[in-house]
Order: sequence, then C-alpha cells, then structure tokens
Amino acid sequence: MLDKHRLWHWRMTSLLKWIALADRFGMHTALTPRREWALLLTLAGVQFTHVLDFMIMMPLGPQLTALFGITDAQFGLLVSGYTFAAGVSGLLAASFIDRFERKRLLLTLYLLFALTTLACALAPSYAWLMSARVSAGVFGGILSALSQTIIGDVIPFERRGRATGLVMMSFSLATVVGVPSGLFLANHAGWHSSFVAIAMACVAVGALATWSLPRIDRHVAHAKGQSTLFALRGVWADPNHRRALAMSSSMMFAAFTVIPYITIYMQANRVLLPSEIPFIYLCGGLVTLVSARWIGGLTDRVGKREMFQRMLLLSIVPMTLTTLMQPLPLPWVLLVSSALFFCMNGRMIPGMALLTSAAQPSFRGAFMSLNGAVQSMSIGVATWVGGLLIQRDAQGQVSHYFLCAMVGAVATLLAYGLSKRVQMHTQAPAPQPT
Repeated sequence: MLDKHRLWHWRMTSLLKWIALADRFGMHTALTPRREWALLLTLAGVQFTHVLDFMIMMPLGPQLTALFGITDAQFGLLVSGYTFAAGVSGLLAASFIDRFERKRLLLTLYLLFALTTLACALAPSYAWLMSARVSAGVFGGILSALSQTIIGDVIPFERRGRATGLVMMSFSLATVVGVPSGLFLANHAGWHSSFVAIAMACVAVGALATWSLPRIDRHVAHAKGQSTLFALRGVWADPNHRRALAMSSSMMFAAFTVIPYITIYMQANRVLLPSEIPFIYLCGGLVTLVSARWIGGLTDRVGKREMFQRMLLLSIVPMTLTTLMQPLPLPWVLLVSSALFFCMNGRMIPGMALLTSAAQPSFRGAFMSLNGAVQSMSIGVATWVGGLLIQRDAQGQVSHYFLCAMVGAVATLLAYGLSKRVQMHTQAPAPQPT
C-alpha cells in the first residue's frame, strides 16, 4: 500500500513539474475542436469589425463629399489615410510583435481600435475625421496581421485553407450585413451612427476574445534578447519572404484601383439610384458568404498556389466590366458587381493561406505584420492612383475609370508571376493550450 502511495505521489509530482515546464516554455496540448472553432469565430469577429470600419467609408463617399464639400481625391485620402496608417503601424509592429504573448497584445490593440472608431463617430469636420481615421488605421492594421499570425500558430497546414476561409467570411459578412446595415443607419440616423454601431460590436467581440483565445507565447523565447530590428532583418533576409510580400502587394494594389470608386461611379453616371447602392454590397456579400467555405475547402484540395492563380486570372474580367458599366437593368449590374466580389474574395482566401505558409514559423508574427504593412500601403497607393486617374466631365459624370481596371490588370498579372516562385513551409504548428 505504501509503495502504491509513493508511486502515485511520484507520478503527480512529475506531472506538476512537466506542466510548470510546459507553461514556462510555451509547450501546450492541442486545442480541442470546440475551442478551435471558438477561436476561429473570434478571429472572424475581429476581422469583421476591422473590415467593416474600413469598408463603410466607401459607400459613404457621396454623403461625405457633399457634407464636407470635398473632392473625389480628398475622399480618396480618407480611405488611403486609413491604409497608410495601417501600413506604417504594421511596419513598426514587425519589430516587436513577436516579443509579446498573442492574446494580451490582441486584446490591448482591440480596445484602442474600438476607442478610435468611436472617435470617428464624433468627428465634426473633415480634418477631425481624417485624424480619427488615421488613428483607427494604426490599430486596425496590426489586428489584421495578428489574426492571420494566430491562424498560422495554431492551425495545422492541411486545415489552414479552411480556417482561413472561415475567418475570411468576415469580409463577406461585412459586405452582406455590415455595409447595408451601416448605410441604413446612416440614412436614418446620420453617418455618425454607423461608427457607433461598430464600436459597440467591438465590445461584444472583445468579451468573446477574452474567453476563447488561448495563451500563445512559444515565439517569445526566440525573440528574447534580440535587437529591435532583429525580426525585420530576419524576415527581409529571406528571398522567399521578399517574393511573397511583393506578390501580396500586387494582389491588393490590383483590387483597390477599382473598388473604392464603385459607389461614386455608379451614382455619378446614373448606373444605379442612391437607394439601389446597398444592393451591390448585399448581393456581393451573399455571394462571397456562400462561397467562402467552398473556396477554402477547394484551396486545400486543389492547392493554395493553383487556386490563387486561377482566381487571379478570372478576376480581371469582372474588374474590367465594372469600370465600363452603363445604365442597365438592376439585375445585370448586380451580376457584374457580385462577380467582382466573388473573384476578389476568391483571390484573398488562397492568397492569405499561401502567404501564411510562406513565412518561416520563427518569424511568422513579424512576417505577417510586415505583410499587413505592405498590403495597407498598397491599398493606400492604389486608392490614391485611382483618384488621380478618374476625372469628372462637365455634367459631373466620372470618366477614365477604365484606366483603373487596366492598371489593376497589370498588377494582377504581376502577382500571378510572383506566385510561381513563392515556396511554402508545411510543418505542423506548435501545440497550444486548451
């Protein structure tokens, strides 16, 4: 009996020592399927609020240009200012993001993002709104990269396409639910109310994140004791990282020469009535919402690179047709705009899965932060270029929009060529806590 007691005591002591050692070095058991599902839903919620905060500006373009008496180019600065700020913050975050435990960092940034979004709602002038948008972009850009980093840390390679597809459904929900709802609030309670609603959604998602996110800190030991620029140098020194970042930049640049000006073009050229604009986002969002998980599964079966390349080439068609649209019956206009949303989302899912897998695991946080910076900068430059290319004629209609599609097509082909040279790391992620 005494021997059994000693054996039991020895086993318990060994187990406690192992748990202490595991917690010290970030070694944990794998997530249960239920906890993994909750984690992905949380990340989708974070992405939803971040994407909606960015997207809601574009359909508000006609209202804001009239309210503040600004030009199309100045409105483009409201959009690009957000993304430029996200790019700069992402670049800075690449030097420190792997020094902090993921959960604590995400919760802190998310709180600050919610506060700056609320500041947008209180903006009384163009200058104030621009300042608030820049501040929101600072935190939103890092959040997007951090969400993708957590997927790479936790989800195995063979399921990463599906996981990315689930989180990327937030883009679809932002268009099918968020943007039409935001426009409804803006039309009935003022444009400020849209940002108030986003800030309130952040509170709910933040509460869910507090429960569902695991402690993820294995990467901290690798970064400990290194210089501030260690991670940036480590990312940039890898030629595969540089190719992946160039591919990512081209992909985003191609889309945002066209997307920010869809509403302005459709209204100014009388393709759609102001009351019909929400249908673009409703139908486009529904298409991407339905197709997101299917594209994610197809990405894992067909291959991340192959699926990405197919969707790149396909996206050139609706992108070009959108810029040539003339007054037509509503169903035909929605067919083209929904095809554009489908293709853009169809590029992003395999594209982000490819990018996440291209990163060296020890530098994944820094790489994804730098990627977020590159994407944000590309969106800002593309929006600025698009604003310079389009013109207004004597009747106030938008002209030269077709040039935006041509520039986007060239960037798309560049992304296609770069994707052929990006290599992927397929090893399993480090286990994380339940």
